[in-house]
Amino acid sequence: MTPDSRTSPPHFGSEREMLRAFLDYHRATLAMKCHGLTDEELRQRSMPPSTLSLLGLVRHMAEVERAWFRRVFDDNDAPMVWSDRIDFQAAYDASESTRAEAFAAWDAEVENSRRIEQDAESLDLAGYQPRWGKDVSLRMVLIHVLLEYARHNGHADFLREGVDGVVGA
Repeated sequence: MTPDSRTSPPHFGSEREMLRAFLDYHRATLAMKCHGLTDEELRQRSMPPSTLSLLGLVRHMAEVERAWFRRVFDDNDAPMVWSDRIDFQAAYDASESTRAEAFAAWDAEVENSRRIEQDAESLDLAGYQPRWGKDVSLRMVLIHVLLEYARHNGHADFLREGVDGVVGA
């Protein structure tokens, strides 16, 4: 795995600075877990019958970014990236995917999410979450997406250990 070049979140700052920094830190963590791996290694599944792989996590997080930023604040009807219906599980099947495809989609969604957050006057910006049929704040979205990354980065640890052949003591 690559040396850790992530920027650590600050110990002090405004709520917005802290949320932004922690989210970017977790985004960088996922990228770091995938660094240096071939497409085949990135597609390596955790264990049958699971379709979970590092590449599947990258694809899934592209869907999460789209669903929670683009669909809530820009276009409630924006289609999912890998599903013609709202099916986050479809992204996990990366058996035909490549690093280039998955990371291009993820990078595009992350940049769009950053733009939305940076353009917002406050964390109280309201957007409509079509799956819930309710308005949500940018603050809630940032926290939710941050928690998604934190949870999935735990999976990424396990998956990377499997690819690297690390055996528990």
